[in-house]
Amino acid sequence: MNWSDTTAPPASAGPVEKVLYEVKKAIVGQDVLLERLLVALLARGHILVEGVPGLAKTLAVKSLAQAIGGDFHRVQFTPDLVPADILGTRIYHQPTGEFQVSLGPVFTNLLLADEINRAPAKVQSALLEVMQERQVTIGRETHPVPNPFLVMATQNPIETEGTYPLPEAQVDRFMMKVMVGYPSVTEEFVVVERALTPAAVIQRIIDPATLVELQEQADRVYVDPSLIEFAVQLAHNSREPGRAGLSDLARYVTFGASPRSSISLVLAARALAYIRGREYVVPEDVSDLVLDVMRHRLVLSYEALSDEITPDVILSKIVANTPVPEPAGRGR
Repeated sequence: MNWSDTTAPPASAGPVEKVLYEVKKAIVGQDVLLERLLVALLARGHILVEGVPGLAKTLAVKSLAQAIGGDFHRVQFTPDLVPADILGTRIYHQPTGEFQVSLGPVFTNLLLADEINRAPAKVQSALLEVMQERQVTIGRETHPVPNPFLVMATQNPIETEGTYPLPEAQVDRFMMKVMVGYPSVTEEFVVVERALTPAAVIQRIIDPATLVELQEQADRVYVDPSLIEFAVQLAHNSREPGRAGLSDLARYVTFGASPRSSISLVLAARALAYIRGREYVVPEDVSDLVLDVMRHRLVLSYEALSDEITPDVILSKIVANTPVPEPAGRGR
């Protein structure tokens, strides 16, 4: 799906389309990233974005937060970060002689965890609770984060000095991992041209309460059982490529996608179908998201590294060799 950078949304556009058109006032290109951000919001998931600096990853999340009327916080992860810096802490209040809780930046609607792999294990562990449970424990008290809540984490693929590999348990909590590439010549021209004028003002199109209603509407999108089986087959084939007639790839895969990938794939496909204006999921909704949902869940062997085999290469072959069902979806 493509959204124009200059034209207004059609009169028949729904609230999701209007949000995307509004964000495109500030963002040039990056259609896949913006669509995946909306998918993550509607499916109540989190998203990991990998790309070199300067590709408007921060601006995309900030603009989206303004368009949905939600709070936005950005945390720059560094090796000296401690859990209290992101979760909050208890502060002694001398006049009353009591401890008071000061909540951290995770209490927001959209949290940008910039260069997440620079933080040590304790910080990753602290972030894991809020990503999975959507709550924070400080002392003996548990505090829920606002609803809706989305963590967008970024990784810089260039630098490795001073970084920590993310624990597999935490990586698995991200619904999707999106790879952001350089813009085209035309897109970059527009980016530079816009830099010469005042930044566009992003208007609020909806509010967080409306977004929660949109999430509930996305939940009602019909998923045919054959598509659930399709998602499960894709996950199983990533663990045992021989099931898809790809025995030559088995030596490259140490661990395949977890069962959480099957769940995430179906939930994300349901949200994508809603964004695309349908009340039912079609096979293309599932297959379009396989790379984003599963690429970070594969653990490849050293042989794959030496042969320059990436998760995307393996997953693309698995998708091509897995039979696509023909469900009798609603509206067909």
